[in-house]
Amino acid sequence: MTFLHVIIALVLIFDFINGFHDSANSIATVVSTKVLSPFSAVMLAAIFNFIAFTVFPLKVATTIGKGVIEPDVINLTVIAAALIAAITWNLFTWWWGLPSSSSHTLVGGLVGAAIASSGPQSVIVGGVLKIVIFIVIAPLLGMVISFIISAVVLYLVRNHSPSGIDKHFRRLQLLSAAAFSLGHGGNDAQKSMGIIWVALVVTGFATKNDKIDLWIVLSCHSAIALGTLFGGWRIVKTMGQRITKLKPFEGFCAEAAGAITLFGATHFGIPVSTTHTITGSIIGVGAHKGVSAVKWGVTRKIFWAWILTIPVSAIVGSLMFYFLEWINLN
Repeated sequence: MTFLHVIIALVLIFDFINGFHDSANSIATVVSTKVLSPFSAVMLAAIFNFIAFTVFPLKVATTIGKGVIEPDVINLTVIAAALIAAITWNLFTWWWGLPSSSSHTLVGGLVGAAIASSGPQSVIVGGVLKIVIFIVIAPLLGMVISFIISAVVLYLVRNHSPSGIDKHFRRLQLLSAAAFSLGHGGNDAQKSMGIIWVALVVTGFATKNDKIDLWIVLSCHSAIALGTLFGGWRIVKTMGQRITKLKPFEGFCAEAAGAITLFGATHFGIPVSTTHTITGSIIGVGAHKGVSAVKWGVTRKIFWAWILTIPVSAIVGSLMFYFLEWINLN
């Protein structure tokens, strides 16, 4: 097996872990409101994760492939170090039950490995800053949109009985959960496609002007869908119950807001965190019931995980680069 095959395998492992780590984003609300059983929820999420490539153009993949570090300084060792860093952070945060960003851990790993390889000038500062800014913008957008949708929904159903509202929104939440899973697959699977594409360019199997092959698209979507099927139940509990208690109409509002945010980001080629997006959306729904409805102690832990993801992943990525170089020398 060549080093390129190892890289492709690492990408698909990362994508699989991304799926079960981030499946909580797609299913936490629909499970916590008891609209779907956990198994039915992950099946729904996996299906829409997979078919997302039929909806969204591959703009996010291009951003990851060309917009984070200078393509000319990338080699397979840099890519391997970044992937190992991303996989490591994802596994740790999954074990701790913290909904961190798979997108940002991959970016952090790439930045750290590139700096270790070629110095700070190898980082495309503008591209990284755009991603970092959306650490704040994505959850804020989700929060604001979910707050507005909640207000509109409450106004529209003000004369309906609670049982009638619950019945209708249990059905609508199936649509909102499917839409959010579609957005998750469209944004997250593309990051892995970008890494495989770069690895092929580095090894001469593709050029910078080539389109991403269909086998890359299908394998990445398959890996993230399979990961979603396994589910990340530790994070589901944090997302679905520990931030705020959700009713079906609130789950619908959070998922709809998250889907709108993800669709917009994917359209503009911005690799955002589905984790940040849905967390902000859930907080927005909770805040509509009053500040005390949100468990801010839990959200503080989540925010710290967000802040630490890129720098910690960058440190691990740089250390892994030095380690892989040392192995190669010995």
